[in-house]
Amino acid sequence: MNKKIGVYICHCGGNISDYVDVEKVRKSIENDEGVFLVKTTMFACGDANQKEMVDDIRRNELDGVVVASCSPKLHLITFRAVTERAGLNKYNYVHANIREQVSWAHSDDKAGATEKAIHIVKSALAKVRLAESLEPFKIPAKKAVAIIGGGVAGMRAAIELSNMGCPVTLIEREHFIGGRIAQWDVLFTTDQTGKELVTILYNDLISRDNITLFTGAEVISNTGCIGDFKLKIKVTPRFIKENCHKGNLQKAILACPVEVNDEFNFDMTKRKAIYHNFPSEYPHLPAIDPKNCTRCGECEKICESVDLSQKEELIEVQVGSVLMATGFDPYIPAEGEFGFHEFDNLVTLPQFKRMIELNDSKLIFGGKEIRNIAYIYCVGSRQTDGENKYCSRYCCTSAIHAAILTRKKFSNIQNFHFTRGIRTYGKQEVLYAESLKGGDIFLQNYEDDPPVVNQQNKMTVITVNDILTGKREMSVNADLVVLVTGMVPRADNSVGSLFKLPKGRDHFFNEIHMKLRPVETVIDGITICGACQGPKNIMESVNSALSAATKSFSYISKGELEIEPIIAQIDNDQCTWCRVCAEACPFDAIHKEINGTKDIAVINNSVCKGCGMCLPVCPSDAINLIAYSNREIESMIDALAGD
Repeated sequence: MNKKIGVYICHCGGNISDYVDVEKVRKSIENDEGVFLVKTTMFACGDANQKEMVDDIRRNELDGVVVASCSPKLHLITFRAVTERAGLNKYNYVHANIREQVSWAHSDDKAGATEKAIHIVKSALAKVRLAESLEPFKIPAKKAVAIIGGGVAGMRAAIELSNMGCPVTLIEREHFIGGRIAQWDVLFTTDQTGKELVTILYNDLISRDNITLFTGAEVISNTGCIGDFKLKIKVTPRFIKENCHKGNLQKAILACPVEVNDEFNFDMTKRKAIYHNFPSEYPHLPAIDPKNCTRCGECEKICESVDLSQKEELIEVQVGSVLMATGFDPYIPAEGEFGFHEFDNLVTLPQFKRMIELNDSKLIFGGKEIRNIAYIYCVGSRQTDGENKYCSRYCCTSAIHAAILTRKKFSNIQNFHFTRGIRTYGKQEVLYAESLKGGDIFLQNYEDDPPVVNQQNKMTVITVNDILTGKREMSVNADLVVLVTGMVPRADNSVGSLFKLPKGRDHFFNEIHMKLRPVETVIDGITICGACQGPKNIMESVNSALSAATKSFSYISKGELEIEPIIAQIDNDQCTWCRVCAEACPFDAIHKEINGTKDIAVINNSVCKGCGMCLPVCPSDAINLIAYSNREIESMIDALAGD
């Protein structure tokens, strides 16, 4: 029986129709086999057109639908939902991409673009004629979520999931939670301190029975899939008993003979091998650094709470979804970049922010009082020669805010800002205005003409061709140079590799779509939030954390999951288990199983993504892809190759 097919061709507000003759496309397919109706529409994804499609499907009892519009990455789910609302199985819908693949790719050739669009729509028609109704697989889902990363995004996501009644396992690699926020004092636009924010979140977090916190913990193994992830967590001991006496512990810290660079202060100060140096470090239980501890026993002699016999633990947890909130690293300038490591009065912005807090009445660095401060912007961001082409978004505001704080806290401070254009977006413009009113001086350069840092007569001099004064050469003598560094992905990205998370061109974790699916990844059940997916300020990180928490919970809230039925199938009679398909599978969805007297390949339905990587490598043609059979693919090829 021939199918009754409805076809909708989208103008996309001119994105398609400016380069493709959509009326010619409509006329070219209106008499094709099975085509019952063909319509053009300005916006196929608009509410009005969706309602019209539902009415058409119901009234005409259509058996198949094709929409020729933008990428299926954007609206495949949208139009599948339309067909479902109309009572048609959503797998009888086929999407034809005539925007990215046609109008955008061939904007210089309208006639050629139109012909290509016709062939692509005919190909979609060939597929929908052979499409079959399919039903999703259903699997049980563990109603629990693991969050990796205990910074502000991870903690806020944990609290939100707890509010939904979902058990949460929060895993933080360091012995103290709070992430980067714990390192900052006064935060811009709110005047709240990082310590206060971390304290509020931590106190809320530990008061909840359905949140389990592991610090000094790292995920070392991951098996399973959405609905049933099995994580193995390695927990490094603190070597401190829970019921410690803090007075003796402080004496033990002072007695420790080992001093190392303090990462909390970005290596500007020292700490002991046993440490708890700052009130914003939670839990309020010290820790011993096993990499630097010499096991001399001096701390044990003083404090009975020290227990160097504690061992590493391996803990297994089972969850239905994983939320990634691993944060970022500050960019570290290369040797010689703007004089970094060549001159002794250059610091990065994170170091400078710690300096502001560590100094009291006078700003002292290197034994000298600081009065003139030069800020060089876009160090590690918007690079012309390096990999980091992106804007780190927060640095302009953070540098201006730090300059304002410095001027308020210390007397006789003059700030000079060397910028490539200020990006204090939204309400952050208020800080820029305050900085200008306070007397800060801004100079601007082109990206291919950066400031030059030199030393003349033991003075550090920054020279720039200032475009705000018609490229006049301007020089500033600075007591301190602050390199305004941006955000980069975590240097240790082993957890991303463990979960096989995709990365974008900026090397941060990549979402499916920044607007339509902003916290989802192509790995089902894994969501991302915060600065691990790109530079964000605190507000943006928290917003994405709330979104990721909601999406993670939506996967598992019913205790059951529907899995896409478009997966690979094995013909047991033809399979000889040569291992080639398993080696080609990027999702580890194929394994060996004994079937009677021979070994065969078996597909894990809940893991398979239907990518088709295994099909062409099979030497015995024993693999078929549901909804993309040889017959369907060949019919599409015939349509594309036809006149």
